[in-house]
Amino acid sequence: MSEQEWAEQESAERQPTEKADGGRFPLLAPGVLDDEQLALYNTIAGPPRAGGPFLVVDDDGHLAGPFNALLYAPQIGQAVQALGAALRFGGKLPARTRELVICAVAAERCSAYEWYAHSRVALTVGITPTELENLRGGFVPAELPDDELSALTFTAALLNGRAVSDVDHAAALEHHGHEGITELSILVGYYRALSGLLAAGDVGAPAARAPAAPNSQPPSHITTTTKGERP
Repeated sequence: MSEQEWAEQESAERQPTEKADGGRFPLLAPGVLDDEQLALYNTIAGPPRAGGPFLVVDDDGHLAGPFNALLYAPQIGQAVQALGAALRFGGKLPARTRELVICAVAAERCSAYEWYAHSRVALTVGITPTELENLRGGFVPAELPDDELSALTFTAALLNGRAVSDVDHAAALEHHGHEGITELSILVGYYRALSGLLAAGDVGAPAARAPAAPNSQPPSHITTTTKGERP
């Protein structure tokens, strides 16, 4: 199912309407924005994010998740959203790999909005509900191909804040090259930064029909299993 098909299905089924949660950041409507903020708002609310499988703008015109918070620092917000768009829509990693990594970050950071958003995207690119449940619990899904496993192992090293071992680097290099290692590293850092912003603002997922968020878990939990192994 494509993202557009998913969006159309969700639009038809969504009852009640999802509402943005601003947390500690008061929700900003378009009518109160200055020119810089409005330019950022229009960039975020339009393509390529518009029409995806998760809420970006609610029916009251409020941006959801980190996007509302970015309006409070529009110059930084423009740079942040541009990096996010490049990673999500212009990167070279396969879509499955990208979403596995993002969901692993969301799970490790217990980020309700990022999990809400990217678990939905994950389903549109072929990640299964079982694989998502494994990631949500902090485990590497079983029977991943070697390229995806190498990306998640590399991600786990970065999430743990330790040096990436020669073995983990070599595996990622073999499957993704230097370009892929650069993209993976920035991808992990970007979604950790968004998760930090959401945590600082206590920003949650939209109020209606949000999926279960990852539970708190010990750091590095995802590294305690290897391919196909569960404790």
